[in-house]
Formats: sequence, structure tokens, C-alpha cells
Amino acid sequence: MQFNHVTQSKILEDISAVTTDNGRYYLSPTGKNLPSVTTVTGWKKSRFFAKWRRDNPKEAKRVTVRGNEFHALIEKYLYNNLNLCDEIMDIDKDLLTLFNQLKPELDKIDNIRGLESGLYSDTVGLAGRADCVAEYDGQLSIIDFKGSTRTKRLRDIDNYYLQATAYALMWQDIYGEEIPYFNILISCEDGNSQVFTGRTMDYTKKLHATIREYHEEHTNLFSH
Repeated sequence: MQFNHVTQSKILEDISAVTTDNGRYYLSPTGKNLPSVTTVTGWKKSRFFAKWRRDNPKEAKRVTVRGNEFHALIEKYLYNNLNLCDEIMDIDKDLLTLFNQLKPELDKIDNIRGLESGLYSDTVGLAGRADCVAEYDGQLSIIDFKGSTRTKRLRDIDNYYLQATAYALMWQDIYGEEIPYFNILISCEDGNSQVFTGRTMDYTKKLHATIREYHEEHTNLFSH
């Protein structure tokens, strides 16, 4: 399959990231330090996951490596640079299994606007990198790719919904193009693949509330 790529009329300056004890921040081209999308939308869960990583360092490293390699493989495929017939022997077996589980969903993507697009918005107050902005099943969407150890429940991934909504709002702020949908594509090591779909307008209010709560909490922390 060959994926079509749509060139954007506006070329963005790259955004550089700095990771601190309080999360990741990006320096926007306007000179502002903006917290990352994942830092803000996931801050309520961050203490739990920090403890889990401390208690399970080997597994934490494994899933981090898995995530990076999985994203790289998908990105190569969507850039039309992956020849599975020639490269299949060089790909880790477990990683290839995750990819093949998700491939039918990846093949629903076309007219790609951006991969790993660096986005920022002083209005939204966030910055980050969107996995994919493209049409999914014919609908313009934010598309996020996830590898998972086990099948996810909706309540496990509420922060993913807010992440995707944030990317949609930042894209609209930069390009003036509304992105009405998002699709979270997950391939699980237990043999399942999942697609969670939503409308960005349904999560905008909750996103703004989460951003306010994040700043209120961290202002209080720094004031003590």
C-alpha cells in the first residue's frame, strides 16, 4: 500500500523539549515555555506511574523501548519506506506481531498531513508532537498509536482522549483546519487490537478544566 502525503502550506519551526522533575516543557517559537501535552493530561496519573517504574525498572525499560520501536516501525510504514518482504527477518518477532495486528487499521489511513508533527499553541497553553494527522476511514483525524501489554478499558485511557483533543486544537490554531475526530489505535501483547474513536468537541471542555487544574496544583506546589 502507498500512502498519500499532503504538503502543508505553512512550515513550522521545530520545537525543542526540556525534561525536568516536573515534566516535559517545550520552547515555542514565540519564546514561551509550554508544558507538554502528555505532562498536563497525565499529571493525575504521574505519581502512580512513577512509583510503578521505580518498583519495576526492568519492565519499565522494556515497555519504553517497545513503544519507541513500535512507533518507529509504524512511521516507516506510513512514509512508504517499509518493505516487509525484504525486512521481515530484521524485525523483532514480538514487535512484528504487534505491527501485523494493527496493520488493517493502519491501512485505513491516507492523505497524511503530518507524522510526529511538532505543535504548539500559546492560546491552548500546550506543546507536543502528534503521532499522525491524516484521514482515517475518510475522516480527518488525530491518530495516536499505542502498544500495550494488555487490552485497555475506556477508563484506563481517558488521558489519551485529552491528548488527542489538545493536538486537534493546536493544529486548528496553527493551520486554521478543524480536525473533528480522533482515533486511538492500540496493539496489545495479549493478542487484541483496539480502536477508540471520539469527537474532539466532546472533550474540549474537560481538556481546558484539566489544564486549569494542572496549573493550580503546580502553582500551589511551588508556593510552599
